[in-house]
Amino acid sequence: MATSDKQPRKPRVGDKAPPPGGASIWVQLAAAFAVFLVLSAGYSLVRQYVVDKSEEIALSQIAVDINLGKISSLEVSGDQITATYVDETKKTSRKESESSLTDTLSKYEIAPEKLAAVKIEIKDEGGLRFWALTLLPILVPVIFLFGVIWYLSRQLRGGGGMQAFTFGRSMARLVNPEDEVQKVTFKDVAGAKEAKSELLEIVDFLKNPKKFIQIGARIPKGVLLMGAPGTGKTLLARAVAGEAGVPFFSISGSEFVEMFVGVGASRVRDLFLTAKKSSPSIIFIDEIDAVGRVRGTGVGGGNDEREQTLNQILVEMDGFEPNEKVIVMAASNRPDVLDPALLRPGRFDRRVTIDLPDRKDREEILKVHARTKPLGADVNLIVIAERTPGFSGADLASLMNEAAILAAREDRRELTQYDLIRSIEKVMLGPERRSHILNKKEKEITAYHEAGHALIASVLPYADPVHKISIISRGRAAGYTLKLPFEDRKMQSRREFLDDIAVSLGGFVAEKMIFDDITTGASNDLQVLTALARNMVARYGMSEKMGPIAFAASAQRAIFGEGVEDGQSQEVAAQIDEEVRKIISNARKIAEGVLTKHRHALDAIAKRLVVVETIEREEFENILIANGITPKKKEDIEHQPLA
Repeated sequence: MATSDKQPRKPRVGDKAPPPGGASIWVQLAAAFAVFLVLSAGYSLVRQYVVDKSEEIALSQIAVDINLGKISSLEVSGDQITATYVDETKKTSRKESESSLTDTLSKYEIAPEKLAAVKIEIKDEGGLRFWALTLLPILVPVIFLFGVIWYLSRQLRGGGGMQAFTFGRSMARLVNPEDEVQKVTFKDVAGAKEAKSELLEIVDFLKNPKKFIQIGARIPKGVLLMGAPGTGKTLLARAVAGEAGVPFFSISGSEFVEMFVGVGASRVRDLFLTAKKSSPSIIFIDEIDAVGRVRGTGVGGGNDEREQTLNQILVEMDGFEPNEKVIVMAASNRPDVLDPALLRPGRFDRRVTIDLPDRKDREEILKVHARTKPLGADVNLIVIAERTPGFSGADLASLMNEAAILAAREDRRELTQYDLIRSIEKVMLGPERRSHILNKKEKEITAYHEAGHALIASVLPYADPVHKISIISRGRAAGYTLKLPFEDRKMQSRREFLDDIAVSLGGFVAEKMIFDDITTGASNDLQVLTALARNMVARYGMSEKMGPIAFAASAQRAIFGEGVEDGQSQEVAAQIDEEVRKIISNARKIAEGVLTKHRHALDAIAKRLVVVETIEREEFENILIANGITPKKKEDIEHQPLA
């Protein structure tokens, strides 16, 4: 499963606003106060420019200037006096607001003939200027305060933890069908042919529902996408919406659940109501097991809020009318833990399983992810697809991205085959830890350990062939042996399991044989082979003594606390342990026999590893041939019996 590498989407109208970018409330309040101070200072300057643009003098000076004949006219507006001089200059003064101008000037003994020569004009205080000067000092702070409150309330509503007024609203993200940047179709999905054919019916119903309704057919209300992580469940749901050209409402199961009881159910109601208004549409619930687990178990995070949310989902899906054009799609990689009420007919009755891609699908996925990446002439995606069995679509996307990063780090403009090969190991095991330098003794022990794995895998007929051996540390491993099958397998036989256990013991046996001691380097090998041997006995019925009986509890029962063993007695448990010990003991004898017989090949491989640290498949097979061992071929594997 894969998507094409598209550019980041642009925000659209109706999208949920992102939470504030980390700025605290106190910082925002301080910024608001600073803006208030700036506005106040600006208002004072403007007022001073408008009102106080002329020189202000004392009233006694105006009286003196009248007696001297310097003033030609006086203008009185309220308590303000504006004096116009003979030379056209203007000066202002103020009088008592309760007394008239004549009474005020009479106190200064102005000659009557001088006062009569002055033109006096009385103006009523009013107009736009009066009201502006009167109301602005009051209105500006009030308007500013309301603006700050409105801004902070928007910030609080947008925050993830302070949605005081939006608890009951749906948190779903909407992808509009007109959004070409976000639109995904089946062309962008590589592989999963069976899943796409199943979902084509849903697309047809959304495009032409009358065809189904007229004949009495009922399209499933719910489609459950099941598969391992990274196989493309979300991508397929978006592709259905893109093919049908309908709105796509996406939400995670965990987004329904809040600390307040009833919020999840309210969000479910809001989500379904919004989807019905936009019908035909698709509701997609990712990781539905977060709210859809079996009720009444008391484990797995069960609480009243989660169960009420699940109940509301069940009710909403039952409440669809036959002509409702809303499809509910959900994804889960744990369908075994879902409540049976979700899976009954009438709800999620269409189940689509998405498997890991096979070799051909992996090649197509790699081509999709290579569209935007410049590839060198030596790149062969078929080889990369062959060397990545078990990779999901997400793993392959990461592989291509890591290869591009490696090329960019080395200042190259094209990806080479070597970049892709290195990125396979990086995705599988982690980055190289070249700073993790082993001393001479540890390097020799690691070389023999990995040589033991590789030699046994090359000799035993049912083990996978070796592609690479390295003693360069990657992730938590001091070294590794890369084994890959010739072709993908859907089943494994008992003989293949037994050979795998012997191969896993190769490092342990080699250390014991060469150094007469063992180290912690085999700890992970022992965990893997012990679990494999126990599954053979208790789950797969591959023990002749215990017979074809599955003693191990199902995954669902183990999760719900009913134990690992399914109601078995202590005697049966002891017999299972004895059978596991017997399988591992026989595998150890096989490993010891192979390493003893081919001791010269073991020494040659280990010594070469100490020198070069990494041996590729071609060089490894040359060492085998030189020591009388014939490398495996695909034809040899095909003609082997299953078990």
